[in-house]
Amino acid sequence: MHTRAVILAGGEGTRLGVLTAKRTKPAVPFAGKYRIIDFPLSNCVNSKIFDVMLITQYRPQSLIHHIGSGGPWDLNREFTGGIKIFTPYKTQGINWFSGTADAVMQNLSYILSSNPEHVLILSGDHIYSMNYDELIRYHEQNKAEITICIHSVPKSQASRFGVVEVDKKMRVTNFVEKPDNPSSNMINMGIYLFNTGTLKQLLIKDAREITSQHDFGKNILPGLVKSKIPMVAYAFHDYWVDVGTVQSYWNAHMDLLTEPPKYDIRDRHWVIHTRSEERAPAYIHPNASIQSSLICDGCIIEPNVVIQNSVLSPGVMIRRGTQVINSIVLTDTVVGEQSVIQKSIIDKHTNVGARSHIGFSDGKRTRISMIGKNVLLPDNTILENGGMVGCDVKPVDLAEKRIHFGELVLPKGRDYDF
Repeated sequence: MHTRAVILAGGEGTRLGVLTAKRTKPAVPFAGKYRIIDFPLSNCVNSKIFDVMLITQYRPQSLIHHIGSGGPWDLNREFTGGIKIFTPYKTQGINWFSGTADAVMQNLSYILSSNPEHVLILSGDHIYSMNYDELIRYHEQNKAEITICIHSVPKSQASRFGVVEVDKKMRVTNFVEKPDNPSSNMINMGIYLFNTGTLKQLLIKDAREITSQHDFGKNILPGLVKSKIPMVAYAFHDYWVDVGTVQSYWNAHMDLLTEPPKYDIRDRHWVIHTRSEERAPAYIHPNASIQSSLICDGCIIEPNVVIQNSVLSPGVMIRRGTQVINSIVLTDTVVGEQSVIQKSIIDKHTNVGARSHIGFSDGKRTRISMIGKNVLLPDNTILENGGMVGCDVKPVDLAEKRIHFGELVLPKGRDYDF
């Protein structure tokens, strides 16, 4: 039975701040050595789905570079499946994708080209491990035309998602996209399994609707509730998180560090595959102290360093006497000696000067501090918690060495599209 997976990986991810200033959301690093896209890709291959199509849009360069020919996921197959990456193109009558359904519609001819029986629509920006084979069996057992995956969240968070109501037979009875007052805590995960003919019919009909936003959550799924097309829900009870905000991205990293971890990326029965660069083993000085943290290859931890509840990507260097607490530090960043990093996210190739305090708190406010890619901060910099430094900032861009709560520092007189 042939299932083609279609991963929607074009998200701009503006709520992730500086992390998506120069990359699409699925390409954002996660858990030290991974990218967010690695999780749906690994779910596919672990579920024996090797026919994968990736649809991109916003800043896809680093994502395309990361995936390459698909070798790390065993998707470098030329004739039977493999991974194909599609970007939008502008011609007469065709424009940039206006919604998730439009992204699929504009690539429908290729999706149908191998005559799949099912089309599995996935979001490229969620952290979870799911066996899609179980979803397909559930879909067939229920004789469904469409199966959507649902997950329970605290009701206070449900308004961020599409809210779903079901009957005793798990048939969808109501679907409302991001309601102000959610009627349920069951939310749409952005994972849909369609019978191919049904998907084609729905997309063509939606494309003709002038008032439609051409989006699965906003238009197609709410419209199906009143139709006679069988749509059932598949309840997923394991770990799942949409890392679409700075807080949820930080929380998901902290979930890796609990004992036992809320989400175990070390599960040998469900390996998360990724494109890895060869690095020397990490070096940790015997006088350093590391607790409840993930330290990747190539890291250098100097004497008298304290690292607690943090994630360090490959090649990070922490100079002597520095403390890194409840933080995420991405690839090849250097933190100068005698510094303190607290509840912060620091992007790649950044250099934090000595005796700096990133995430400085007055004890009253506890927002996450962020530093973008390719930043150079001078010695004795203070970045208060909730402050943000944009990509490519240099010392000349700082009016003073203290960046205050809620302040955003950007490069002066240079192009910047954050």
